[in-house]
Amino acid sequence: MTRVFVYEYISGGGIESHVMPELLAQGKLMRDAMIGDLARIGDVSVSCAVSASEWPGERREDSYGAQNVAYCRRRAGETPLAFVRRQAARHDVSWVVAPESGGILLSLRRAVGGAGWLGSSATAIMLAGSKAATARHLGGQGLAATRPWRDGDAPDPACGRWVVKPDDGAGAVATRSYTRFEAAHAAWRQRLVAGETVVLEPWIEGVPLSVSMLCGPGGAEVLSINRQCIRIDGDGVVHYDGVQTNIMDPAGPQGRPLARLAEAVAGMVPGLAGFVGIDLVLHPRQGPVVIEINPRLTCAYRGLSASLGRNLALEMLASHQVRAEMRETNGASNGG
Repeated sequence: MTRVFVYEYISGGGIESHVMPELLAQGKLMRDAMIGDLARIGDVSVSCAVSASEWPGERREDSYGAQNVAYCRRRAGETPLAFVRRQAARHDVSWVVAPESGGILLSLRRAVGGAGWLGSSATAIMLAGSKAATARHLGGQGLAATRPWRDGDAPDPACGRWVVKPDDGAGAVATRSYTRFEAAHAAWRQRLVAGETVVLEPWIEGVPLSVSMLCGPGGAEVLSINRQCIRIDGDGVVHYDGVQTNIMDPAGPQGRPLARLAEAVAGMVPGLAGFVGIDLVLHPRQGPVVIEINPRLTCAYRGLSASLGRNLALEMLASHQVRAEMRETNGASNGG
């Protein structure tokens, strides 16, 4: 029996839900999709972290009709890191979803440690956690990516819209677009002075998409190409309104260039593992441009197992076991 701890940071009580209300609903959807897939695996027991407001007791007849799902929550005064560290020690595998903001995902990765973490390495999370660093890394290897503005750069006069956003943000939180560089630059400066880590870059026009992948010892497999529902309101505030999954065949004429780009990204970022999302925009002339890497589960996971006729959680656990065996083999070889 494999014991799996599921922790979605916001719904699991890692932060007061009113601080990031736009992410709470997304977090619950991802968490429930994870639990739904795990509950269908016969030799797995699951502990799911919930907040005090959702606490059902250690066991209940849950919506999956499964008896292998239990619930857990933080103790009074216990920090999220201490809670995750305690639960990780009691389980074989920890499947964690959290924002990269403020180094949250990276801190949780370190709290769990290497052997039990179902997902990307600390090195990959650190790179993907910075939009500017990711863009420079990919652009330096010839891949089409965003171009964060730096002091001294001449603004492109052909650019009709600019965006200011957190360098380590999730979703469209605290993201705003501007039609004039001067206004965008002033907002960027103001937020830097206020202590925020933000990036200023040209807004990429086109169709907002994402590519979902499974990354493992054998490389990266593209699972689906998804449409991101992004809108800009009258004040220039950017909103994320969800995702439409599996909108085109990754092996088809439209999907293959996007799939190749995502596979190239995976090859350029060692340590990506498990479910990974690549956000990009399909520009009408330039083609696909990478916006960011999500080294963790994304909203596109919901319903994807059913759509593909596969249990992705089962496949991730199997890949994790292969990685663990590879580490043990390499350790024995290095030691002998």
